[in-house]
Amino acid sequence: MTAKRALIIDDEPDIRELLEITLGRMQIDTQSAAGIQQAKKLLSENTYDLCLTDMRLPDGNGLEIVEFIQQQQPQLPVAVITAHGSIDTAIESMKAGAFDFISKPVDLATLRKLVNTAIESSQLTPQPVPKLTPIIGESKAIQELTRSIEKLARSQAPVYISGESGSGKELVAHSIHDLGPRANKPFIAVNCGAIPRELMESEFFGHKKGSFTGAHQDKVGLFQAAEGGTLFFDEVADLPLDMQVKLLRAIQEKTVRPVGSADEVSTDVRILCATHKHLETEVKEGRFRQDLFYRLNVIQLAVAPLRERREDIALLTQHLLNKLANEIGLPAPKLSSSAQQSLANYHFPGNVRELENILERAFTLCEANEIDAGDLQLRDTPAQETYEKTYASNSKTNIRNTNGTVDYPSRCAEYPSLDEYLQDVEKEILCNALEQARWNKTLAAKHLGISFRSLRYRLQKLGLDDE
Repeated sequence: MTAKRALIIDDEPDIRELLEITLGRMQIDTQSAAGIQQAKKLLSENTYDLCLTDMRLPDGNGLEIVEFIQQQQPQLPVAVITAHGSIDTAIESMKAGAFDFISKPVDLATLRKLVNTAIESSQLTPQPVPKLTPIIGESKAIQELTRSIEKLARSQAPVYISGESGSGKELVAHSIHDLGPRANKPFIAVNCGAIPRELMESEFFGHKKGSFTGAHQDKVGLFQAAEGGTLFFDEVADLPLDMQVKLLRAIQEKTVRPVGSADEVSTDVRILCATHKHLETEVKEGRFRQDLFYRLNVIQLAVAPLRERREDIALLTQHLLNKLANEIGLPAPKLSSSAQQSLANYHFPGNVRELENILERAFTLCEANEIDAGDLQLRDTPAQETYEKTYASNSKTNIRNTNGTVDYPSRCAEYPSLDEYLQDVEKEILCNALEQARWNKTLAAKHLGISFRSLRYRLQKLGLDDE
C-alpha cells in the first residue's frame, strides 16, 4: 500500500516537529515548508493527500495557500492551524475552501481525527448524487444543487441550507453526509422546534445521573451520539437565545459539558442546519444571535421551491406513485392528461411534501388504475365538494341517533383527539362493509363506492389487512 503524504506549512520549528512526529506515527510521510513561497514550490512539484498550514506565516497569510490549492489541486484537503479563539479567521479560511481548522495549542487527539477524516476525503471517488440519494429532478436548479452537494461533501465546513417548508432540506443534508468521508458514521437530525425548552441542554449535551429531578441515569447528548458523523439542526431559527449561546460555544470549542458534569468532552461532528425562515431577518430583529449566524452560515445552499422547477413535477410524481404502490404490492396507477395538467399548473405552497400528500390521497380515491384531476382534490376544489365526495359512504354506517342523524360531537368527545375519532369511524365503516360482504374485499369495495386499491390501502393503513 502506497504511503500517504502530507505537507506541513509552519514557521515554528517546534510545531513542525510535533506535527511531523504525530503524522509519522500514523504512517504518513511528511514534507515541511516554513513559508508560502517554499510551500507553493513543493505543491507544484509533488502530490499530497493532505496539507496542514498555519494562518500566520512570515511571507503572507495561510489563506493564500488555501486559495492556491483551490486553483491548482481542488481535490487536496487543506486544514488551517489558527491561534486560540481566532474563530473569524477559521471561518474565513473555510469560506475560501479549507477542509477544516484546528486551534493552537494543538490537541493531538483532535489532530488525529482531523487527519483521518481528511485522508478519507482525499480518497473519495466522485459519485453522481442522483444515483446515491433520492434527489429527483433534471431541472437546472437540481443540477446546480447536486453539483454543490458533491463539492460540499468533501469539506467539513458548516452548511446552512435555506428553503421553504417541504422543499427537501433534510434530504439535501443527508446527501452531503452520504457522499462525504463521514458516511459510515451517524447522521442525526434534530428538529429544534420540537424539543421542550427545559430539556434542550440535556438533549444536546447529555446529563449525569442525579443532575436534576428525573435524571435516573447518565444520558448521552446529540453531539456525542453523532460522534464522527453529522449533526443536522432543522428549524434552527426556533432555538431560544440562551440555547443559541451554548450551541455557539460547543461549535467553536468542539467540546460539550453534560449537565451536572465538571468536565468537558471533546466532540468531532460536522454541523449542518436548515430553516424555512430567513435567518438574516431573524438576526436583524434580535431573535437570532449574529455570531451564531456567522458560525453556521459559512456556506449557504439554497433549495429551490417546486414551483420554480416545474419540469421536475412529472419525474417526482412517478417516483412517489411507485413508492406508494410498492408499499402495498399493487401496480402504480397512471395519471390522466387532465391530472397531469392540473399538477403542472398548481402552485404547490407545500412543495414536494404537499405533492406527496396529494398523490397519497389520490392513490386511495382513484378508479380503474388511473388518477383523474378530480382525484387530486387540489386546493381549488371547494371544501364542501371534497367532503361530500370523500365521506358519501358514511351514510351506510350505524353511528346515528334514533332520529337518524349522526351524533358527531358526543362521539368525538369520547376520544383523546379528532384524528383518533376519525380513524375509529373509518375502521367501523370498513369492518361493517366487510362483514356485509362476508369479507369479500372486492365486493366490499364495490359497496363502499371505492376502488379495490383504495380499500386495500385503507385496511393496511389502519392495521386491518390480514395479508
